[in-house]
Amino acid sequence: MITVSALIAGGNFEQLAPHLQKAKANGITKDEIAEMITHLSFYAGWPKAWPAFNIAKEIYKN
Repeated sequence: MITVSALIAGGNFEQLAPHLQKAKANGITKDEIAEMITHLSFYAGWPKAWPAFNIAKEIYKN
């Protein structure tokens, strides 16, 4: 969760997908990722959170 949060806050979206896949494999649920990105949006800003939502939707679509 910390790595994913740091990547989102830093706007490092090219590295986000593999780390989200690892987070999912380690038990982070779709709801938890959505809550985390929503929470980060208020600190890092919506321009950084919105692409993260789209990437997470692709990773968690199943």
